[in-house]
Amino acid sequence: MDGGVVTFVIAILIVAVLIFVAILLTGKRGHHFNMEQYQTRMLEIENGLKQDNPASFIVSIINGDKLLDKALIEMGVPGKTMGDRLKRAGDKFSNLNAVWRAHKLRNTIAHESDLEISYKQAYNALAVYRQALKDLGAI
Repeated sequence: MDGGVVTFVIAILIVAVLIFVAILLTGKRGHHFNMEQYQTRMLEIENGLKQDNPASFIVSIINGDKLLDKALIEMGVPGKTMGDRLKRAGDKFSNLNAVWRAHKLRNTIAHESDLEISYKQAYNALAVYRQALKDLGAI
């Protein structure tokens, strides 16, 4: 082969590799959420928490948990239950233990009818859900 042809083929290969790398670097990096929708819903949940209304403590925790689960499902995290999804998405959270505690609190609420939740517990759980949604890029 002629030296010019070899140089031309090498140049084409280099350009092709650079284009491939550029496509990989600028390609889709995960799920893109409707952040306004998630932010609005999270604010509604937080604003529904009323210090003088113990029933709101329970509702806010359940709704915060549902919103986080919705985000995990929307991201395509596999699993039959939220617990399964949390196991698979654990590396996405800045404080996985806190997310598990909030989710376990929600499960306890769902399975124990006489459970009393404090305002502080509900407030802290919502803060955990908010951070988890931030970690996922939903808000």
